[in-house]
Amino acid sequence: MELVPLGPGFGVEVKGIGLLDVATDADAYRAVRSAFEEHSLLVFRDQPVADDVQAAFSRAFGPLELTKVSSLGQNTFYSRLTNTANGKVVPPDHRQVLVAKANALWHTDSSFKKTPALASVLTARVLPEDGGETEFTSTRLAWERLPRDMQARLKDAVATHSYANSRDQIHPDLATEIERRALPPVRWRLNWRNPVNDRRALYVASHAYAIDGMDERDARQLLAQLVDEATRREFVYSHRWRQGDAVMWDNRAMLHRGRPWDYAHERTMVRTTISATLADGLDEVKPPVLH
Repeated sequence: MELVPLGPGFGVEVKGIGLLDVATDADAYRAVRSAFEEHSLLVFRDQPVADDVQAAFSRAFGPLELTKVSSLGQNTFYSRLTNTANGKVVPPDHRQVLVAKANALWHTDSSFKKTPALASVLTARVLPEDGGETEFTSTRLAWERLPRDMQARLKDAVATHSYANSRDQIHPDLATEIERRALPPVRWRLNWRNPVNDRRALYVASHAYAIDGMDERDARQLLAQLVDEATRREFVYSHRWRQGDAVMWDNRAMLHRGRPWDYAHERTMVRTTISATLADGLDEVKPPVLH
C-alpha cells in the first residue's frame, strides 16, 4: 500500500489496495483502518463503483446507518444525492436542489442523530463537466491550533445539534414535519477524542446551534467562529471528482461541504454511512445525563 499526501496536514490517496481488497482481506482492512485513523480522509481512484461493493467495503468498518426519513431510497443503506427525478434533471427550485445547497454548508454527517457517524463513504456515479467538488478540512488540526485556554474551555462543553437548524438556513420548509419529529435535537460534546491515538477534534457543524450554559446569540457566534477558523482556505482540501472515485472520511474529525455546479446538469453520488460505536470513542462525546 502506498499513501500519497493530499490535504494540508491530512488526507491521502490510497494506492495498491482497493475497496474489494478491504472487504475481503483482513490484512488489507487493518492497513486501511490504520491510515483512516491517522489521516482522516482516504481517496481511492479507479474503483469498481457499485452499491454492493461500496456496502461491503463500508461494513468492514462498522454497522451501516439507515437513511433518514424523507431521503431518496428511504430505509436503505444508500443515500442517493442527485438532482434528477424520473430520469430527468429537476428544476432549480426543486427540493433536491435545495438539499444540495444545504449540503454546501460545512457539516459533519449525522451529528443530528442519536447515534452519530464514524465515517462516510461517497462514490461518484454521474458527474457534471465542471463544479460539484467536495471540500474537506480537519477539525483535529483545528483543535490543535486553538489556544490552550480555549481548549480547556471547550473540553467539557456540550452543544446541541439539529437537522432542522441547517435546513432552515436554506429554506424554512426544507426540513419536513416528519423529519422534525423523527430527528429531535441531540447534544454532544464540542470535541471528540480518538481512542486509538488520543487526539481530540472539534465536533461542530452547521447542525449545531446552542452550547449548554451560554446565551443563544453568544453560542451561535462562538460556533460560527470555530467553523470559520477551521475552514480557512489554507486549511481546506478540495476534491475534484473523477469517475471511479471513492472517498472515505472520518466524521469525528472532519468538516466537509459540496460545492455548487450548473444544476441544469446531472450530478449523482451515493453515500454509505458507518455508525459510531463505543470502540470509536462514542462514549467520550456523550453529554452528562441531566436529572
